[in-house]
Amino acid sequence: MRFIKLGLISAAILFVIVTLLSLLFPSTIMVSRAVNVNMPKDSIVALIKDFDGWKIWVDGMQKPSVKIISKTEADLAGTMVLIDTASNYSIKSSWQNKNKKMTSMINLINDSSSKITVVQWQFEQQVKWYPWEKFASMMNDKILGTMMENNLARLKAIVEKTELPATTEN
Repeated sequence: MRFIKLGLISAAILFVIVTLLSLLFPSTIMVSRAVNVNMPKDSIVALIKDFDGWKIWVDGMQKPSVKIISKTEADLAGTMVLIDTASNYSIKSSWQNKNKKMTSMINLINDSSSKITVVQWQFEQQVKWYPWEKFASMMNDKILGTMMENNLARLKAIVEKTELPATTEN
């Protein structure tokens, strides 16, 4: 009986410590990647403003599990993606599956004296205070970041009319 009591008290203390430690992590997780493209913004905007353009450079958009409902709404294998706003050089979209929602922004940035455009893509997610959600969010950079880097490299290659980089399938 004494060992069971000790085990339960130890588990409760460990849970409290892990919970307090997880409270130090931010509740807003942001993953951002960027690539320099040697073309003006107007050459890129057609590929990022709707799903017709995304089919060309976003890996996996051609799979049968992807259902494009309209130019601004798609079902990516259970994740609903909706392009909320598309201004001249900024696209905001919402990504939602069963248990999480993320916001994505794609921005085209350059100065008037340069032909180089920075394509910046970011995902933002709000997580709850639960320790398992906070610790799981630490993997977002590795998972989303790799996907974003590969897709931005494809976009750069297509826009600059160079050879497409090899895609990595997991």
